[in-house]
Amino acid sequence: MDFYTTVLRRSGPYWVALCLENGIVGQGHTKETAVANLKEAIDSVEEAREVDSDIYSAPLSIKELHEFLMVEGLESVLEPLEMRALYA
Repeated sequence: MDFYTTVLRRSGPYWVALCLENGIVGQGHTKETAVANLKEAIDSVEEAREVDSDIYSAPLSIKELHEFLMVEGLESVLEPLEMRALYA
């Protein structure tokens, strides 16, 4: 894949980066750290899939995206969200 679509949002003191193509998440105290951790997680899963092709991977459902965009399941995220193309 050329790039992954990433949604970033704040969660308490952290930034959380979610990959829409596979549901993998990275987090950090800054956006850059969250994205770097996400990239590392994607690379790790891709390496594992080379060894074991049965590792589950699927695009995020709309329901899962909605859950990610809600804080504590009830309250909407008040800070702006950010979408990025992540080249991994």
